[in-house]
Amino acid sequence: MSTDFTSLNKACPKHFYRLPCLVRLVDGSAGHEVFDFMDASRGYHQIKMCPEDEGKAAFITEYRLYWWKVMPFGLKNAGATYQRMVEAIFAT
Repeated sequence: MSTDFTSLNKACPKHFYRLPCLVRLVDGSAGHEVFDFMDASRGYHQIKMCPEDEGKAAFITEYRLYWWKVMPFGLKNAGATYQRMVEAIFAT
């Protein structure tokens, strides 16, 4: 299912979050024997929506009203939120 978040994205301010430096990422992985790549689609769907924001991303079908419980693709600030979460995980 695809949801058009154009109106919601226009109403929300953009949260900028700088991408990490590629050289720092490569240097930080030196010496490790195992590398793993996170699946971004599964990662996005691990971030819970704030309960007060769930209704903002709701959509209606002919049968009922649905709303996201986790962060969907298509939200303007989803990338910055995801990157912030990933860096927080690796900082610990």
